[in-house]
Amino acid sequence: MKEIRDILLAFDRHQQSGKKMAMATVVHVEGSSYRQPGARMLVTEDGELTGAISGGCLEGDALRKARLAMAQNQNLLVTYDTTDDDDAKLGVGLGCNGIIHILIEPINTENPNHPIQLLKEAQRQRHKAVVVTLFNWQDRKAEQPGSCLLLTQHGQPYSTSLDKTLEEAVLADAREALEIGHSQIKSYSEAAPLTGFVQVLKPTVSLVICGAGNDVMPLVNMAALLGWETTVVDGRANYATAERFPMANRVLVAKPPQVLPQVMVDDHTVFLLLTHNYNYDLAILRQVLPLPLPYVGVLGPKKKLTRMLEELQDEGIEMTEEMLQKVFGPTGLDIGAEASEEISLSILAEIKAVLSQRAGTFLRDKQEPIHTRGINLNLASFSSI
Repeated sequence: MKEIRDILLAFDRHQQSGKKMAMATVVHVEGSSYRQPGARMLVTEDGELTGAISGGCLEGDALRKARLAMAQNQNLLVTYDTTDDDDAKLGVGLGCNGIIHILIEPINTENPNHPIQLLKEAQRQRHKAVVVTLFNWQDRKAEQPGSCLLLTQHGQPYSTSLDKTLEEAVLADAREALEIGHSQIKSYSEAAPLTGFVQVLKPTVSLVICGAGNDVMPLVNMAALLGWETTVVDGRANYATAERFPMANRVLVAKPPQVLPQVMVDDHTVFLLLTHNYNYDLAILRQVLPLPLPYVGVLGPKKKLTRMLEELQDEGIEMTEEMLQKVFGPTGLDIGAEASEEISLSILAEIKAVLSQRAGTFLRDKQEPIHTRGINLNLASFSSI
């Protein structure tokens, strides 16, 4: 979501300058690729790029194609086939061994539901949303409808001028994707066969760090690089200051009972207990254990967490397996971290692994592909109209 936020900020800046723009979106990948479906890049007529659709291999050619799309004011589907050993035919050296389909959409700001506006609506609230992008991968010269529908978790769908029957089918698939929480590829059969990239956009990770010591500083800075929303909380007013944590979204001075009323908690909120104060951490743990959080990290040795859980049990709090599964103490992956920067890296890596439902193992030891192959143009579960 950081990439989308960067694109939205860049769009506003370029719009004020009166620049023409286009958005390039990876809509499908067959085989291996550096970026996966949903990767986006904003392109201006004078060549400024925000976001990325590859590791740097495709951007130059995509810029040329984007300028063509802007000049013609027409969506353009570009396919890069790197399965041929002689990928010099493309003029780029990808080395990915995959086929990447990229849709380029000129931004017409007179259209109230242009692609950037749909993304803005998706970002407006901290809820899941679905954006559907239609394209014709079988005939790249055919009309490419592009970003056509947005469905938010708590709102009416936004859509472009689709045929009623097509819109009903697309909306049904968007609702299904929103329900299961995973992006999908769907097929629609009408006058021209269309494929839909039904993308689920999830809220930005909200990282609540209880503790404002010096060891938290690199943690906040690294989280900012990831685009996470960070809140630093501490009961010590001389520690919890905006001057000490300029990269944090919020800095709060609060005792444990005052924390939760000031923090919005959802299923994309994670807590870290790093105060080095046993009683403060215990008080926060008491409050967050019953909440539907995906991750609660506790700094310190395992015996510290064991003691805390035993105290809470003695208070009459029933420890369910669900509660215990989300508590990680000591927090962080085992990477041999010593310095605060290394510890921060291990903590953020563990949080990312948990949120992605991965084990955090060596990629070289994986027998299956790195990226899930759940989105495939040959799925038998295609919908049709």
